[in-house]
Amino acid sequence: METEPRSLKAIFADAEAQRIALETQPFTPNSQEYTDAISSAIKNYQESLRLISHLSLFSPNESLEDLSTSDLPLLLINYHLAELSQKLPTPSLPERKRILTSARDSYERFLHLLDSYSLLNPQSTKLLETYTSSPSTFSTANSSDPTVRRNAKIANFQTEKALRQKLEYLRARPEYGATEDEDIPSGAGDEEVVREVHLANLAYRVHLTFNALDSLNREMEILSMAPPQPPPSAQQNQQQAEDDMRRRGVTSDDSYSDRLDIMNRALGSGKGGPILSQQGKPLQPFTLLANRQEMTKGVFRPSHNLPTMTIDEYLEEERRRGGIIEGGGEASGRAPEPDEDNYEKAEREMYKARAWDEFVEENPRGAGNTINRG
Repeated sequence: METEPRSLKAIFADAEAQRIALETQPFTPNSQEYTDAISSAIKNYQESLRLISHLSLFSPNESLEDLSTSDLPLLLINYHLAELSQKLPTPSLPERKRILTSARDSYERFLHLLDSYSLLNPQSTKLLETYTSSPSTFSTANSSDPTVRRNAKIANFQTEKALRQKLEYLRARPEYGATEDEDIPSGAGDEEVVREVHLANLAYRVHLTFNALDSLNREMEILSMAPPQPPPSAQQNQQQAEDDMRRRGVTSDDSYSDRLDIMNRALGSGKGGPILSQQGKPLQPFTLLANRQEMTKGVFRPSHNLPTMTIDEYLEEERRRGGIIEGGGEASGRAPEPDEDNYEKAEREMYKARAWDEFVEENPRGAGNTINRG
């Protein structure tokens, strides 16, 4: 049994409910649930536009008085499409640029539709003319002077605050009688007040649209300066090739292998860092092992070097090598007593003392100092 097609009112109500849920309910950014909720709301808004076009609900030959109060919220569909599309997660710069371009088109359709019904005030009409003359360079400040731009931002904030306060005041009036979906009247309120609320909401959204177009141009300018990304297929192939080479222990340079580095880290030896340079030159000492069993033996050994001899054994070895000088203290200043039985040593000492006495007689103290002599 075929189901009856849904009406414009039902589809638009679903889109509004989904949009309000995105603003009020907590969603994890970039999650699939968040993306699906945005996509569903966009789909319903697009279907609403299709039905509006099919029914010829808006006509350039009509005026604002020809629009019913219940049709006024439908004028915001393009604005909501632009706003929602910019919230979609984008994996690449080209996709982000495409989304921003689509959002710009929706903002433009929204402004031109309101302009056709004379819903833009003189200030907004002037801004629309400025934007139409140069969309890509449009700015609400129209000046590079930081002071002027700051004052323009302050004026925009004050205007936005005033519009928001007016909208909140009108919605708070008892005659409005709005339901939970604020943009859709319940029909119980005063139609004149309800209509005034919708017109105030449209003026508020027009102000936000010009600010959004300004921000959109700034973002497009930043994206244009970003370096181009390689094609996804080439990038994936390159990453897969690097992963395969890394698993085999080989880098992009065939002459170099990091398998020695892996073994060196496993054994806990070396001073850290690579063992070989990219050209194959050794950067630190390493040991070649006969097999993997030799390498695995040292995996669970202590990170520090264990002693191989006791302290007494070390001192005995140093004494044998002549690395220890014995003596010192008071004993080192005492002259050894001569051995009366060693005539040869006594004779050598006698000749040595006699030669020293002769040298002292021939070279008295200060004989070589000629600096202070007159």
